[in-house]
Amino acid sequence: MLHVLYLIGVSAFAASGVLAAHRANMDPFGGLVLAFAASISGGTLRDLMLDRNPLYWTQDWLLLTVIAGVGIATMVYLRYWQLPQRSLLVVDAIGLAVVTVIGARAAIDSHVTPLAVIILAVITGVAGEVIRDVLCGEFPPLLLREDVYATAALAGAAAYLGLHSVGVHDNVAAVVSACVVFALRVAVIWFGIHLPRPRDAAAGGGKDNRP
Repeated sequence: MLHVLYLIGVSAFAASGVLAAHRANMDPFGGLVLAFAASISGGTLRDLMLDRNPLYWTQDWLLLTVIAGVGIATMVYLRYWQLPQRSLLVVDAIGLAVVTVIGARAAIDSHVTPLAVIILAVITGVAGEVIRDVLCGEFPPLLLREDVYATAALAGAAAYLGLHSVGVHDNVAAVVSACVVFALRVAVIWFGIHLPRPRDAAAGGGKDNRP
């Protein structure tokens, strides 16, 4: 079940990589590069930090085939049809939700501390997006433009850790936690929700103090 979820997550990130390349007017090779970069960068960084060898994707031919297949299929689709404006953000939200949870599971399996589980899960979720945006020349990356991005990953990682600690089945915990991340990101995309910002508080305070 978890491997199936992971394939869904990397597929979403692969599609988001191609969508980002399409917006940046890259050629098909650039689209495939971004598909792989978005899909495996987070997990690679996590495994390096955990000193896990060999890297997970070097032993999983199905994973690499799925990434390549989704990347090519997305490019073919974009050749004939145009996706809605927010499609990149929604697809990215799916990838973030699933990959964050898988990152938490991998960290728990490595017997690290609870805080390290959350940190590694967030890194797994957001690293691919950062590298994708940097490679296509988009700065600041989505992570820095959207304040409820890493926060959504953190909430999902904490939810998974909490459910796991009380004995909830891994599959149930994974689905519930992924839904938490996805729901937060979709709420941000559709309703423009963001965390309180210092400048907002300052502006509000200044307005209230006017005579």
